[in-house]
Amino acid sequence: MTGARATVPGGRTRTSIRDCPAGVVLLTDRRVAREPLVDVVAGALGGGVRWVVLREKDLPRAERLALAVELRAILAGVGGTLIVAGPDPLDGDAVHLPAAGPYPPPRLGLVGRSCHDAAELARLTTEDYATLSPVLPTRSKPGYGPPLGPEGLRELVAASPVPVLALGGIETPDHVSACVDAGAVGVAVLGALMRAPDPAATAATLGSAFEEAAPTATREGTQ
Repeated sequence: MTGARATVPGGRTRTSIRDCPAGVVLLTDRRVAREPLVDVVAGALGGGVRWVVLREKDLPRAERLALAVELRAILAGVGGTLIVAGPDPLDGDAVHLPAAGPYPPPRLGLVGRSCHDAAELARLTTEDYATLSPVLPTRSKPGYGPPLGPEGLRELVAASPVPVLALGGIETPDHVSACVDAGAVGVAVLGALMRAPDPAATAATLGSAFEEAAPTATREGTQ
């Protein structure tokens, strides 16, 4: 990953889009996947996904590490990146942390943080990007919210010191377009890809919507 950080109000630095996930980002959940998790991920990569967040936090570390190794291998074949949910990078260099902590974030090559409101965004320090959720009602976490909606997302994106991925209930091309229009550099998708009969086709459809809606600078960040 290449790029630079620019100073923003408050003395923080804003990460270049080239440094962080963008486009369609896949979040894993083997419990809802229609096929074995590795097969679903491989299908999504065939449809253009290049960023994958490994969740599966209920697995013992040894099993989760083995899964991370397998996923990194198939991502390497397409120039993709694996991000591990939680503070343990599983022998890698990229993590996505929960809003609750740890603070300060670890010093790694890529660090993301889950955020849900302006107060959580204000706690960001050296993180490279954030997710904002839930944007829309979601089947993965019913009742979690209330949803931000596109306008709520737009307001929080404007307040964020780092690039933002929209998360939660994003299932259609129109959803993708609305999130990009609100300023998100990408969309984090779980259910729509995990449950898809054809993950490659679904990824390609959502990716095309992103390409059509995104500014040139944002599209470059997916490469």
